[in-house]
Amino acid sequence: MICLDRISSPQLQKIHSGKVRESFRLDDETRMIVVTDRISSFDQVLDSCIPHKGAVLNGLAGYWFEKTTGIVENHLLEQIDPNISLVREAEPVRIEMIVRGYLTGSMWRYYAKGKRSFSGISVKDGLQKNQKFPKPLITPTTKEDSDREITPDEIVREGWASREIYEKMTEISLKLFQFGTQLLAEKGIILVDTKYEFGLRKGKLILIDEIHTPDSSRFWSQADYEKDPEKVEQIDKEFVRQWLLANKKNDVYPSVLPDEVIAETSRRYLDIYERITGRRIRTSDHILNRVYQNLVRSGIIKDGFVAIVMGSPADQDHCQRIREELLKYDVAVEMRVVSAHKNGERIPGIVSEYNQALEPGAVIAVAGRSNGLGGALAANLVLPLINCPPFKDKVDMLVNINSSLMMPSGTPAGTVVEPAAAAQLALRSLNLPRLKNIFLKEISDTKTALVNADDKMREGK
Repeated sequence: MICLDRISSPQLQKIHSGKVRESFRLDDETRMIVVTDRISSFDQVLDSCIPHKGAVLNGLAGYWFEKTTGIVENHLLEQIDPNISLVREAEPVRIEMIVRGYLTGSMWRYYAKGKRSFSGISVKDGLQKNQKFPKPLITPTTKEDSDREITPDEIVREGWASREIYEKMTEISLKLFQFGTQLLAEKGIILVDTKYEFGLRKGKLILIDEIHTPDSSRFWSQADYEKDPEKVEQIDKEFVRQWLLANKKNDVYPSVLPDEVIAETSRRYLDIYERITGRRIRTSDHILNRVYQNLVRSGIIKDGFVAIVMGSPADQDHCQRIREELLKYDVAVEMRVVSAHKNGERIPGIVSEYNQALEPGAVIAVAGRSNGLGGALAANLVLPLINCPPFKDKVDMLVNINSSLMMPSGTPAGTVVEPAAAAQLALRSLNLPRLKNIFLKEISDTKTALVNADDKMREGK
């Protein structure tokens, strides 16, 4: 089963790549969040992905955001794809509000070793594994490279949030937890613990990130808990954590999950989604194509791009003529300056970005004498590479055209001298149905014009 590991496009401005989510800026007010199928545990992103996990997280977050608007506003604007949401920009409060209804997970592991104080809260002796607390506890942590327990006084003293903001987050978190607990209880599910994240938008506290998902929360089956509280089935990411703990060697967790663990984890994610929402995730092996189509449909990206890479800023006028021709056809155009000789170390990063792009693309290299740029790009790109070298005059062209025509052995590149023709070749290489229809009409119009011109000349005899 194909997973969504990440997305890339030269048309998107990436803000941040987290453990699971990729954030892209659309404008000053809006960002796009892509929820991938990556999975993390113990502050480590595993090399294995979980099919459908991102769609489950994104779908559940949207479900709960809609259900809890009466408690607190949130950042969600629209879900444009099973894995993608558009959200309002907000300044994040760098504190995770962990709400715990039961003594389990990492808290139990520390409690069993004798720890009795958690984020400034004292827990009494004599409790059992998975025992329910008389009332939910909040044990906040910081959002740093490695999450750190922190007390409410430290949050204020260290400047993470004001006392007023923290108290408001506490009040809202407890209301959200109570609401989630009651709704899930009707479905035979226990909300064991969870985390909430908040942000400030125009000075107002709003809910951000996710809510009541298998990544942010721990769920149990009520029936299983009543049978045996210490062996209750875990319908969440704890299943992966337990496998990692059981297979840790020399204090190092495995980075790759076995196929059977991946399949079972995916089943658990899909199951909790269906049990909570009453709906099923529509599966597909064509995730990247679906994402591409939905981004185009939403107007976030154009259906194809052409990158113009020039070897020197002096080539800008030549590149501008190529760009003007391309823009007539409503494709994305990117112009960059990279010298194969002076800053060629940037070429691998550019190549990687273009090779991983969601949308069809082509690259035009603009370099004249000793065209190492075209050769370096063409040798590493999976996209078409077209050389369009700039020349001062015909003598310059005759002397230097050979460096663009004679690429290194096995390097797939074409060379076109005329800027408009280079643009046209790049457009045709995108192989977009929309453009094919345009080109067919242009060809037909040209033929009609020639026939009409011929008829007029004959009539004038």
